[in-house]
Amino acid sequence: MQRIATMEGIQPSALQELDQILEKQFAGASNIKSSSLGGVRTAANILNLVNSSEEVMEKISGEDEDLAQKLQDMMFVFDNLIDVDDRGIQTLLREVSSEQLLVALRGADAQLSEKIFKNMSKRAAEMLKDDLEAAAPVRLSEVEGAQKEILTIARRLADAGEIMLGGAGGEEFV
Repeated sequence: MQRIATMEGIQPSALQELDQILEKQFAGASNIKSSSLGGVRTAANILNLVNSSEEVMEKISGEDEDLAQKLQDMMFVFDNLIDVDDRGIQTLLREVSSEQLLVALRGADAQLSEKIFKNMSKRAAEMLKDDLEAAAPVRLSEVEGAQKEILTIARRLADAGEIMLGGAGGEEFV
């Protein structure tokens, strides 16, 4: 995983050699200069599909804390909260301040916003919608910061077993 996450590109000569081999097998293109294989996003996508991603993340954390944090940030993003069940959203909302939520929802997907409104009291949802419509523009960095704070709370709740984050290879309930 570390190798995939830290790989940024491929030497053009290596890619040309691969291209020549593939050309012999298939009709390939010879004008390829480089390819963006690997990277933090690719490693995060792979880890999202792996059941033992926690073990891999622990190992990476022991060797490179900065890389582990980058992977963690890419593995579960704010829009992934749509995969959290209603009880989990309600638990999360009890831990999040209304100011944080107001800022974070400025950059949220419409479906996620609706899911959050659905898990609030009708009155609280209406007030939040009104506040969103009336609020002054906010810097993107502030929105991303608020979303990151909410994700930190979500990860803490998931680590405590209070909610289950979707896409993290968790078990299903029966």
